[in-house]
Amino acid sequence: MFRLHMDFPLTANETDSLAATNKFVEFLSKNENALIDMGFTDINFRLGNDEDRQKSNYLIKNENGHVANKKSRIHLLSSTDEVE
Repeated sequence: MFRLHMDFPLTANETDSLAATNKFVEFLSKNENALIDMGFTDINFRLGNDEDRQKSNYLIKNENGHVANKKSRIHLLSSTDEVE
């Protein structure tokens, strides 16, 4: 299976980068039908940090501030349009 990988350089500030990511996810949600028409059914994504050599996802943090390495996902064809 081929995958489209895209890299959006953001900022060095985690708060600003989280805000930009949330705006982008909101944009994707607003354009869900167009994405489905293009053949997209799921979008996997994560917010990484260049200084963190692991594939961490700064969108998922536990109560101790530790980040996960599980990708977030948008299911375009599900009845509940939630971000995991």
